[in-house]
Amino acid sequence: MNTVRKKYILSRINIMIRKILILPFLMTLVLSQGKVPNVRLKMLDGSHAKLYDFLDDGPMIVDFWATWCEPCKKQMHHLNKFHQHFKDAGFKVLTINTDTPKSMGKVKSYIRSKKFKFMVAVDPNGQVMKKLKAQLMPTTIFVNKDGSVIYRHQGYYPGDEEKILKHITDYFDAAGVAYNPYDAGKSKEIIKKEKVDVDF
Repeated sequence: MNTVRKKYILSRINIMIRKILILPFLMTLVLSQGKVPNVRLKMLDGSHAKLYDFLDDGPMIVDFWATWCEPCKKQMHHLNKFHQHFKDAGFKVLTINTDTPKSMGKVKSYIRSKKFKFMVAVDPNGQVMKKLKAQLMPTTIFVNKDGSVIYRHQGYYPGDEEKILKHITDYFDAAGVAYNPYDAGKSKEIIKKEKVDVDF
């Protein structure tokens, strides 16, 4: 074998070894988005709780929203359906409102008027929002039982709820948790009916 050929083979082997050594590091970055801090929350009813208190039974979506945010309101209808549908599998939704202290009165009336069943915390000074690195409205974070982030998404466009649903069902499938299949078509009909009932 000539010298040029040997150098070429050695350089290819070197590149392959580097890729093999870097791959686990890259996979760790992609798969592990870190853990959320166990922050203290003020609930809408005035009580206090720690974030991890809600993770005992299963995973949870933490969603930051505001009453002025129309995309937030659209997504919340889907999150409420997910909360209701998957609660028997230990899944829950915690929304954290970020309205200013002056507009906190709107929050209770909005939640009550929409008959949302998920848990609601308030963060009028943005402290929890900073600690969980939420920058846009809505920010949706899917958190595992141990506090590790499974999925993080900012903003909402129609169809994003399907991505969230896929992450929920993929989680349950991987964990071997039994759940009833979610019928998104039926849910859309219910949401339309609710809008008609509320708007008219």
